[in-house]
Amino acid sequence: FRGTPLDMDQFQVLFGSCRLPSGKTDYVAAYPDSSHVAVLCRSQMYYFQALWPDGTVAVDESDIVDILRAIRNESRDMTLSEAGKQALGVLTSLPRGDWAKTRDVIEKSSPRNAASLHIVDSALFVLVLDEYVPCDIHETASNMLHGTYKLKRDEEGVDYQIGTCSNRWYDKLQIIVCADGTSGINFEHSSIDGHTALRFVSDVFAETIVIFAQSITKSIHGQGSIPHVVDAELKRAASIMDEARRPVLDVFPKKCSFELSLDVLDTIYYAETALGDQIVSMDTVVLEFKDFGKKLIVANDLSPDSFVQMSMLLAYYRLYGEIVCAYEPVLTKQFYHGRTEAMRTATPAAAEFCRVWMNHDSTKSEKLNSLRMATKEHSRLVKESANGKGVDRHLFALKCIAERNNVPTPKFFESRPWQTLNHTILSTSNCGNSSLRLFGFGPVVQDGFGIGYIIRDHGLQYSVSSKHRQTKRYVNTLHNTLSDLNDLLKPISVVEVRGRHRPTLSRLGAVSEHVAENAYADYYGESTEYSPPKQEAAKRPTLEKQESFSKYFASVVRRDSIPGEVLSKVGEKVNLSKKRGESV
Repeated sequence: FRGTPLDMDQFQVLFGSCRLPSGKTDYVAAYPDSSHVAVLCRSQMYYFQALWPDGTVAVDESDIVDILRAIRNESRDMTLSEAGKQALGVLTSLPRGDWAKTRDVIEKSSPRNAASLHIVDSALFVLVLDEYVPCDIHETASNMLHGTYKLKRDEEGVDYQIGTCSNRWYDKLQIIVCADGTSGINFEHSSIDGHTALRFVSDVFAETIVIFAQSITKSIHGQGSIPHVVDAELKRAASIMDEARRPVLDVFPKKCSFELSLDVLDTIYYAETALGDQIVSMDTVVLEFKDFGKKLIVANDLSPDSFVQMSMLLAYYRLYGEIVCAYEPVLTKQFYHGRTEAMRTATPAAAEFCRVWMNHDSTKSEKLNSLRMATKEHSRLVKESANGKGVDRHLFALKCIAERNNVPTPKFFESRPWQTLNHTILSTSNCGNSSLRLFGFGPVVQDGFGIGYIIRDHGLQYSVSSKHRQTKRYVNTLHNTLSDLNDLLKPISVVEVRGRHRPTLSRLGAVSEHVAENAYADYYGESTEYSPPKQEAAKRPTLEKQESFSKYFASVVRRDSIPGEVLSKVGEKVNLSKKRGESV
């Protein structure tokens, strides 16, 4: 990335993988030869073959439209309340031990159940079709994070869930599409990080734009004048027949059916009610601040990421009068099998900045100077973290190794400082580019906030969530904080033209170079002047000696994908020509 090689090991488990419960410890099952897509519609699971065994694409856009339309029509044969009672996906929201026990019962009770679960586990990803249109940006964020909560009362007076929260499968990568075309990604975080998912989203978004541009320019400049971002070979299965004029590859959609006992149906109901409690306790509020963005921050010789981190700390201090534990992940993919290091934003310099800002006697100069000192210290620690010099991951790894080997852990891990450090009130992350409008996640502790943010040239976007806290009030305080910072920075960014002199590129470059040094951990594009320091390349094993799946995941298990002849026999075929209300 920008001249620095990044480890790509996570991409092996981006598609065709699934987090599976297994009693004490979950593991990631990976199916490298996966060729089918699972589809969730109205809480019912379907699938279709999308690739040939060699990875060639087997369906074109019109095929996919026909397949999805058929799935949607077939799913409407069952009412939402009926489907909600059998919404197997809500079980993935259970505590992992409970899900492991229930899944084991489901698998062992029927060969059909085992085969259907295998279909879901080994799918490339789950395409979620929501019959829901969000009213605003806040509802959009909530739907992508956990789905909607909506009840319907049946004939017996019992309330059943018909919201989109039951139309999810949290153990896998999910592409969620609403009825108005609004779409998003919900991914399983244990095996991949946001940067990996962002690459996928970016390529999809960019390829969509390229295809649209090609449709405009092909009659002028010819086919292929604009190169594809994702250059995938298409061999349409519908046009390839055997000697008996039957399709060689069956791409017809099929429904995964399950035989569920009354006890399992009860468990689904209880899982849904527990999930409902989580959802109604959650607030998600989006702040799209458009008064300024990266350009103004950089013009003031400040790191954009450090500036945003200080804005969140100061907003909390203004609302509650205290400094709390804050966390920001820093990418360490430049190392072999690297993921992230923890950066702790609440430094002494950051605390001093908050106190100076809230001191009624502080001058603008003192406030600005304290902001510079706080952002400079933040950038220094980010640089250390990116270079593998952080302490959080190292200490946590030692603790895990000791526990797995029954080695007594030092009293330090029971101390108040360690407990405070691991009770993150402000869990934050910077992940986004022009392909995303929103990025967010939930809080990691009951009294915390989860804050995902995206830094744009002329705006800052925050997605804030919490449970039982004043989320809207915090977001309003954050907005006021940014406005006050804007008032402080504007006079510095004014360019005064005197006579005929104009700023030279060399002088502008000097400012950019200094800002880039402060914005070292900018892997997400908030500072275009970023230039990483030169380092010796890490010694890596040759490709021939590398295992197919790395050992750094506590347990990644490679499994054989389902052969095509077996895949075609699982599930019930969906009639492509069927309209709503017709029987097959």
